[in-house]
Amino acid sequence: MLAEMQQPIPRSRLLSDILQRLRESPVVALLGARQVGKTTLAGQVAERLGQASVFDLEVAAGRTALEKTPELTLSDCQGLVVIDEVQRMPSLFETLRPLCDDPKRKATFLLLGSASPDVVRGVSETLAGRVQFVAVPGLSLDEVGLEEQDRLWVRGAFPRAFLAESDEAAGRWLDAFRQTFLERDIPGLGVRVAASALERFWAMLAHCHGGIWNAAELGRAMGVSPNTANHYRDLLAGTFMARVLPPWHENLGKRQVKAPKVYLRDSGLLHLFLGIGNLAALRANPGYGPSWEGFALDQTLIAHGEREAYFWATQRGAELDLLLLRHGQRWGFEFKCTDAPGTSKSMHVAMADLGLKHLWVVYPGKARFPLAERITALPLREVGGLDLSRSP
Repeated sequence: MLAEMQQPIPRSRLLSDILQRLRESPVVALLGARQVGKTTLAGQVAERLGQASVFDLEVAAGRTALEKTPELTLSDCQGLVVIDEVQRMPSLFETLRPLCDDPKRKATFLLLGSASPDVVRGVSETLAGRVQFVAVPGLSLDEVGLEEQDRLWVRGAFPRAFLAESDEAAGRWLDAFRQTFLERDIPGLGVRVAASALERFWAMLAHCHGGIWNAAELGRAMGVSPNTANHYRDLLAGTFMARVLPPWHENLGKRQVKAPKVYLRDSGLLHLFLGIGNLAALRANPGYGPSWEGFALDQTLIAHGEREAYFWATQRGAELDLLLLRHGQRWGFEFKCTDAPGTSKSMHVAMADLGLKHLWVVYPGKARFPLAERITALPLREVGGLDLSRSP
């Protein structure tokens, strides 16, 4: 199996989505963490389209050409134009706008960025109406194969970590990624943050994984202000290292939690910071349950999209790990790392208060079975097959 997994993992759904959007828009931006596979996808797109010019802004030659004569260089291009690590030169967005509006345009632009639109300032505004965004997440369970669930959970969703020869090799790759991210990638964004301070915050966030965000508490622990703690959090979120899941609240006559939940996006990096190197160590670690929650949450959002995704909690302890609003209906998810999931009072409160169409208790097993009316135990491997446009 290992020899087979050394080949690039097909990501046909993402590839089809990118090709479709390139037919519809002059600019398509692929956004995702570094090393998540954006360049590989761009190469596959270029192979399909047959003609491509590639500018890698991390390479001096590619950067120099676009720094000196960007409009002239790009206006001469035909077919697909790939610009990698575009966040390193945000001035290009102004150059692209008139090129996109030129009725004689012969090129389509594929931008690759490892920072979100909030970090790459101006892309949404400058190219409004001309650009479509495609989120490129880590590997999904559907892509690697259902039998690889534990490997994906332990090592995380970066292709090179997942495909490593051993758990130890995956850990070494992740550690090198962490160091490069802190010492090169963050400064490359023009952000002035001490690598040691951000690393310490990142490690502390790993120990708060899946918890309610409390800037004052983390700030005190680090000896910084709540504003600084918020800045560190937003920096990790903007570079796809952390996920900030917003709270859902409405007029229910109950005191509801209004602070977000925070997760490390990649389970492999989470385990690196927690000192977990394999599945046996994970099962013996207090972070076992929160790790499953974050992993299953991420896989659910890969399958069903990140828009209109929330968690819900009351001050009295009722909560719902994930609330998705789809097609005018409310769908609930609880993530339980147990062999035999059951219902709880909290689930029934969420069902009644939020008016959920259905609630799935997502667990690591293999059998789907009903737990109560409109509550079902669901293996993670079946999450991608749910149809949230109709009743179960």
